[in-house]
Amino acid sequence: MASTLTAPKSPNLPHLIGKNYEISLKQSIEALLTSPENSNSGNTTNFISEFQEFVQSKADPPLESIWIYTALAFTRSSTPNTEPFSRISAIKDLFQLIVSCSASCNSIKSIALAAPVIYSLHNFILDVKSFQLGSKKERKVNGEIKSLVDTVLGYISVCCNSFDGNFDESEGLIRPLGDLVSFWLVDNGVRNQNVESVRAFFPLLSDDIVTRVSAEGCGIVELAGFVVTEAFLLKLCWRIREEGFGEKMQNELRSWVVGSMTGLRSSYFYGTLVLMLLEPVLPITSLLNLEHEAGLRKVLLDAFILVEYSFLTPQSLVQLPVKHAKRVVFTKLVATHQAIELFRKHGDQSKAIYYLKAFANSSLPSLIVNWIRSEIGTETSISEPTGSSPGAFIRWMLNIENRGIKIFDNDMSKFRTAFNSKEESEQLVYGEEKKKPEPDIPFYIDKKGQENYTDDEDEKMSAAFMDAAHSMQAGRKRRTKDGEKRKHVKFVKHNVFNHSSLGGERSADPRNDHSDSGSDVENPSSDEDMEI
Repeated sequence: MASTLTAPKSPNLPHLIGKNYEISLKQSIEALLTSPENSNSGNTTNFISEFQEFVQSKADPPLESIWIYTALAFTRSSTPNTEPFSRISAIKDLFQLIVSCSASCNSIKSIALAAPVIYSLHNFILDVKSFQLGSKKERKVNGEIKSLVDTVLGYISVCCNSFDGNFDESEGLIRPLGDLVSFWLVDNGVRNQNVESVRAFFPLLSDDIVTRVSAEGCGIVELAGFVVTEAFLLKLCWRIREEGFGEKMQNELRSWVVGSMTGLRSSYFYGTLVLMLLEPVLPITSLLNLEHEAGLRKVLLDAFILVEYSFLTPQSLVQLPVKHAKRVVFTKLVATHQAIELFRKHGDQSKAIYYLKAFANSSLPSLIVNWIRSEIGTETSISEPTGSSPGAFIRWMLNIENRGIKIFDNDMSKFRTAFNSKEESEQLVYGEEKKKPEPDIPFYIDKKGQENYTDDEDEKMSAAFMDAAHSMQAGRKRRTKDGEKRKHVKFVKHNVFNHSSLGGERSADPRNDHSDSGSDVENPSSDEDMEI
């Protein structure tokens, strides 16, 4: 089907220069927000013509101009249709329109503008079962969905080449995110601009993130991080829906996630998804059942916590805005602690120890200590953490906060309250024992606790997980109090580099037809990118 959506052609607009452009754009957005949607077709056509001018009058137009123009053009051209192939064809047209309108924009803005495509794709996936297709048509529709998901993610991976650089973090939105979302959500002819609208438009973001950005707003770079996260989760969930979630698939996805993170190299994407892992349930239950959600959570924890990515080293983090770098570091610390508690709760002590080792051998502990010391200054004396676990570091940081020195941001307040409540309840149960300094975690697995752990089970561990465990203290021995040596569980080396490209099969970059969109992810630049 030929696309009915086209990018506007450049008119002669001498009146839209400098301040006149900004004033006119803000006035047009305000007028559109206060007018009922589609109250009369002539009025809508006039608005489309206005925003065409805004898109074409600048080489790098504001995000809002493209966002609103594509929303108006897409809404006018599309009609309610229960035919699945027409609907997915319309989503493809929308994607091509957004790509063509943002061709001259920077990479971050191009990624952020893809948000409506993810929203439309998610809704379409939910509606597929209601079409009551035969098996042959359903396979064809599923193939179309897979192809489009891969294409969108491939496009994003190309744009991510300079995600953590060459952008202005202070570049914000002219209007709140709720206003922009309202152009894609129309209810009874009236535009809604509330938290529920943002939640509906970003179905794969957590409630905490939606609530925060609805209240505080967000910049374009943070919005782009949300889009990458949603596209990433959409790909994972679609593969699980289509191929199941057996042990082999879990291993494949774990390696794919590690390879994708290495290629995307985005701390904003990383920080968004790790923040979502702090929530009790990932916001993917619209696509997966709770059992698969729990399994995918563990896959993501392995790939995000056990691997120390080069774009998150201290040398890389200092290049980022301080507030963002701080949030990423502290979120990873809390996520590591919660992962250890999760595995302990489910009786998986060996994996809890792997995570403790990963934390102790990473750059995170020294980074946190150095950062806090630099923040409070040399005049204030502070003690060292009383243990080497994430929980010991969190307890140490909270004790510093109790002295009136702010460490955590407001978005960590819920976790801080929960952590303190747990500490208080454990002190009531264990009494004075909890007041003793936490001992260093022994870097061995007790033979008694592993008497049912076999070589076969060892070999079934994931590639990234086992490689991390092997590299951390492999072959190291500790003596017990009576001088006897503990034996280590046998670790089997696996290759974590054998991962697939980001988009599955190679997919075309819509900016440049027939380009290889997955190359950045398929071939990490060096072994340093996979440092454990």
